[in-house]
Amino acid sequence: MKMSEYNRDQWEALLMVRHCLEGLPASETRRLRATVGPYLEFRSEVSRFQKEFLFEICTQGCFSTRHSACCNRDGIATFFADVVINALLSSGEELDVLRTTLENDPGGFKCVYVGEKGCLWRLKPIVCEMFLCDRAKETVLGKDKNLSDRWEGLLRDEKQFTWPDKPILFDDLEQLFLQAGLKSSLMYCHLSPGLLRVKAQSSRKG
Repeated sequence: MKMSEYNRDQWEALLMVRHCLEGLPASETRRLRATVGPYLEFRSEVSRFQKEFLFEICTQGCFSTRHSACCNRDGIATFFADVVINALLSSGEELDVLRTTLENDPGGFKCVYVGEKGCLWRLKPIVCEMFLCDRAKETVLGKDKNLSDRWEGLLRDEKQFTWPDKPILFDDLEQLFLQAGLKSSLMYCHLSPGLLRVKAQSSRKG
């Protein structure tokens, strides 16, 4: 079965990351896990917010009824750092599932990673976690300014890890693999024209 370009990019990044991580000394793996610790704390905070205020509309009212437009085919922008962090947290069996899913994708209109119980990732990509459709915004955030302010705060916190106007985790993880002689099309912090402009503007200000 021939892979789509999207699936192949995902597949290559997954294999690259897994192979590299499996070859690291245990001490380096522990260091990497410690490095991503603050990001995981942020993701836990977002997850608590999602479960408390958005579970009903996003899961029961959207995913379960298959009305969701969030997880569109080839529409999820996955950062290379997403792949690295998920691999650090996942078992070999979980990564095998992702690989097999990409290799045997039958197509359709939904994201390749959507399984019967939801996303197959241990820690889903940040773009997925932080996306809210207009219905969710209006139903949940539009009726409560405090909740809206809290969500805006989480969006600002997200940029501390993903927006390269300063040294950030996602950029650092890409650089680590680039220094090892590895390159992926998912390394947006180093390849995206928009993010490269952000870096250049930040350098000029500095």
